[in-house]
Amino acid sequence: MSTFSDNFDKIKTEYETKRANAIKDAEARTMTLHAQYPALKAIDGKLRATGINILGEAMKGKNGLEERLKALEEENLELQKQRKDLIEALGLPSDCTDPHYECKECSDTGYIGINMCRCFKAALAKCAFENSGLGSLLKDQAFDTFDLSYYNDNPANHERMKKNLEKCRIYADTFAEGSPNLILIGATGLGKTHLSTSIAKKVIEKGYRVVYDSSPNVFNDFNKEQFKNESGLTDKYFECDLLILDDLGTEMITSFTVSSLYNLINTRLNTGKCTIINTNLSIDELRKAYTDRITSRIFGCFEPLMFTGKDVRMQKLQKNL
Repeated sequence: MSTFSDNFDKIKTEYETKRANAIKDAEARTMTLHAQYPALKAIDGKLRATGINILGEAMKGKNGLEERLKALEEENLELQKQRKDLIEALGLPSDCTDPHYECKECSDTGYIGINMCRCFKAALAKCAFENSGLGSLLKDQAFDTFDLSYYNDNPANHERMKKNLEKCRIYADTFAEGSPNLILIGATGLGKTHLSTSIAKKVIEKGYRVVYDSSPNVFNDFNKEQFKNESGLTDKYFECDLLILDDLGTEMITSFTVSSLYNLINTRLNTGKCTIINTNLSIDELRKAYTDRITSRIFGCFEPLMFTGKDVRMQKLQKNL
C-alpha cells in the first residue's frame, strides 16, 4: 500500500508533467501562429523585450528612472492593446497562445498561494481510494444509498438501523485523531460493509489514510511476514489513520492469528489510531473464539453497533427473481 508521502509525490510529478505539457503545447501553437501572422510575431517580440528594456533603463542610473519606467509601461500597455485588436481581427480565440491548463484556479501547479488547490486534494483522495483496499465498493456504497426500507418488517429493527446509520454518518463527518473505535456486530447481509465503506469514503475525502481489508487477508500478511520473510506487509495496518477490519472470525483462528490480532488492536489503541471491526459473530461467539485479553480490549475500548433484521442481499435477490 502506498503511503501518503508516496501518493503526494506521485500526484506532484503528474502535475509537473501536465503543466509542462500545457506550456509546451502553447509554445508550439505560438510558433505556428507567428509563421502565419508576422505582425503578431513582431508584437510578441516587442513584448518579450520589456524585461530587457527595464533592466537597461535601470542600468542608466536613478536620475529620471521613474519617468523612463512609466514610459515603458505605457508602451507595454499599448502593445498589449495592439495584440488584442490584432487577434480579434484575425478571428482567433483570445487565449490562442496561452497554456490550456486543466485547472484554471491553480494553473496545474496544485497550489493557490501556499494553500493546496481543491483539484490537488481531489487527486490525492482518488489515489487514496485506489490504495485503500475498497475497490469497487466505493462506487455504489454511500450513506445516501443505504436503504432503510429493507428493515421495515420489524419496527425495532428499523429504529435500530436508523440510529446506526446516523451514528456512522456523524462518525465520518466528525472523524479526527482520537475518534472512538467501533465494532459492528450482526449476521451477514445486514449492512455492516455498506456503512463501514461509507465511513471510509468520507474519511478518505477528508485526507486521512484508510485501510480496509478482510480478516483472512490481514492475517495472511502477518503469516507471510513471520514465516516467509516478506517484510513490510503489515506496516499499513499499524500506520493508517483508520483501519477497517472486515469479517473478523472468518480467518483460521490459531494461536498465531490470536496473538497477531492482540498485537494489532493493542498497538493501535496505544498509539491512538482508530479501528472499526466488522464481525458476523455474536458477543458470546467472540468470547469463545478469542482470549479474554482480546475480548476485554474490544468490549472495553470499542463502541458496539448491533445490526439486526433480514439478510438484505437475499431480499434484493428475491426482488430480482
